This record gives sequence, C-alpha cells and structure tokens, in this order.
Amino acid sequence: MLAARCVAALSCIVTYAFLSDEWFAKLDELVAAAGDLHIPAAMMAVELNITITSPTGAVEASVKQGVLARGHRPGAPTSLTLSAELARKIFVEADTAAGIQAFLAGEMTAEGDLAKLVAMQLEEPSAQQKQLAAAVAKITS
Repeated sequence: MLAARCVAALSCIVTYAFLSDEWFAKLDELVAAAGDLHIPAAMMAVELNITITSPTGAVEASVKQGVLARGHRPGAPTSLTLSAELARKIFVEADTAAGIQAFLAGEMTAEGDLAKLVAMQLEEPSAQQKQLAAAVAKITS
C-alpha cells in the first residue's frame, strides 16, 4: 500500500507499507542509488535468513554483504525469526540494541552460526549506512 506524507504542501514523500513488495522494491532502489556503503567487514561477513512474523503471515528476507533483501537465500548459515514490530525497530529505526535485548529476552530466535552475528552487532554502521537507514525510514509507513 502506498501513502504520501506532505510537508507544508510543498513536497510529498511516497511511503510504502513496511515489508510490502513495493517497500522491498523501493529498498532495492535506495540501496542501488546509495553506491558504496562502506560496510564494516564484520557486517559484510554475515549471511542470514530472516523470517518475520506478523498477524497477516510470515515474510521471508535475508541479509548478505550487509544488505537486506526479500526472500531467503539457499545455504545461509544463520537464521533469525522475529516479529514485524521488532524487524521494524532493527531495519527501519536502526535500533540494533533492540535486537540484542529481544534475543536475550527470548523474543527473537536464532539458529546456526551465531559468532558472526554477534560480531556484527559490535560494529558501528558507516556514515553511508546511516544515510541509507534515514532514507529507508522516510519511505516506510
């Protein structure tokens, strides 16, 4: 579903429902337009499949080389299952602490090679990643 946020009737930003096909398509566009994200090595090393649960059903996503994409990747050594609310905090609001807290509280499950996932959590995102996260937040409804 598309929506628009307008500021002072001068400019409107089209927004997309989080995890919708349109949202993933716009995410792909933003990632491509961002160029080199200068992703830290520990983040580049992580490859994982993510199952995001919601009342309307599960959405499959993945992370490879520091980038979120729609669908699971064959052979990913790590998998996560989390709620759509938590996924929004992590992938839209860039709140990595929320992921650690949820894991410790049992609100997110992880299987497989967790060492790289833990190492990734200790990294600070690059300035380019932070800019991309801000752009993603702007287009997410």
